Amino acid sequence: MTRERADWQAIADSLVPRTQAFINGAFVDARDGRTSTTIDPATGKVLANVAECGDAEVDSAVLAARTSFESGVWSRASSDTRKATLSKLSELIMANLDELAVTDSLDMGKLVTEAAAIDVPGSAMILQFYAEAIDKLAGEIPVTPPGSVALVRRVPLGVVGAVIPWNYPLEMAIWKLAPALAAGNSVVLKPAEQSPLSALRLAELAAEAGLPDGVLNVVPGRGETVGKAIGMHPDIDVLTFTGSTEVGKKFMSYSGASNLKQVWLECGGKSANLVFADIEDLNEAAEFAARAIFFNQGEVCSANSRLLVQREIAAEFIAAVVAQAKAIKVGHPFDPESTMGPLVDRGHADRVEQYLGDGAALGSVAAGGRRLTIEGSDCYIEPTVITGLPFDSAPATEEIFGPVLSVIEFDTEDEAIAIAHNSEYALAASVWTSNISRAHRVSDRLHVGTVSVNTVDALGVTTPFGGFKGSGFGRDLSLHAFEKFTGLKTTWIRY
Repeated sequence: MTRERADWQAIADSLVPRTQAFINGAFVDARDGRTSTTIDPATGKVLANVAECGDAEVDSAVLAARTSFESGVWSRASSDTRKATLSKLSELIMANLDELAVTDSLDMGKLVTEAAAIDVPGSAMILQFYAEAIDKLAGEIPVTPPGSVALVRRVPLGVVGAVIPWNYPLEMAIWKLAPALAAGNSVVLKPAEQSPLSALRLAELAAEAGLPDGVLNVVPGRGETVGKAIGMHPDIDVLTFTGSTEVGKKFMSYSGASNLKQVWLECGGKSANLVFADIEDLNEAAEFAARAIFFNQGEVCSANSRLLVQREIAAEFIAAVVAQAKAIKVGHPFDPESTMGPLVDRGHADRVEQYLGDGAALGSVAAGGRRLTIEGSDCYIEPTVITGLPFDSAPATEEIFGPVLSVIEFDTEDEAIAIAHNSEYALAASVWTSNISRAHRVSDRLHVGTVSVNTVDALGVTTPFGGFKGSGFGRDLSLHAFEKFTGLKTTWIRY
């Protein structure tokens, strides 16, 4: 059913968001009563005043998680029990699809149609994938000397601290929670302060699905307080984080300063899209190139924010990408005619606007380049294409995390790879060519976590997602995600 803006607004008006922390199966206020506001970036209006947690709430959440883990109520529950509970939660996510889609749209500005068609169903599917995988993870019986046998099993690590970003509030929570819970761990989750509402609702749905008290705890708050408290906590066994490289480095230091907890980082990106002159369909490649940077307002860590195009086709290809950018309609995320919404908040829009100025000074703005005010909110940025940038300039090397595409021309394959590698990040890249040998050759040489050939930003629940260098070293999705949340335990028997 196609919904109009009024339909989505009616759902929004009916929402009563959860605003308290969720600890040990109950919603509770912060002990000092402090709250922080979450703002609708499309209107600038306050959505809710959410509990602002601190050290005390993190301590309570970790205690609840540790107690539940040690009790075995979840960690030693049968695979059938865990599978049934997580499957039920997947069903409840789909049963509350409209509410969750509207919640994420209100909280961070994404198009509600995309949240409803992609984010929420994707979250339910990922959760079901890990639920189904629980009873299919086998151990090992390695070779040992005669008169002995060794059993090697993957066991849950204990208490997981999970810190997630604001660009995909529900889905990023599921990326962390699904394998961590499936493996039998208990979790303390910190949603981003800009977008805490869907995580709190998810906790409520998890309780409804039958997840025991204390197994999932959600502590909203600021990174410098709650995030640091989780990173420094001596009773958290493993920390998983998606966010900026700068903050990722802090979590590494927190681990070293506390209990040497495992830290798994999925950090920033400045992914390159290499377009060679032998592409089969120029217009299709241009459409994908635009989608790769402008989807979700460019607020995607693996966004193809650098377009490297071979000089022979540069003029024609850039013109096609510019046409795609100009066809995007920036507007309210509930409006079915909008194809791009606002950035997450004014502070982030300020940061992106600074890059627009830098890009205009160093190159040529071929499309966009302006900050917009729509319905009283100035969180909107036009989809922007900047050409002629030096390959080592700030807009061409730093993560902007907005709808800004830097275009760089190249002549040879070697030059393209060298430019692609001129970044502190190594998360993803795309390659467009009709030459199968070039596709393999260039993919082999690109030092990134995922190379998408003749498509962009390819990912799926069955393949690992993550990078190298400043993009971190953790992997989300696929069965490999279990490696973050389990440890190898050997039982050696002499007989």
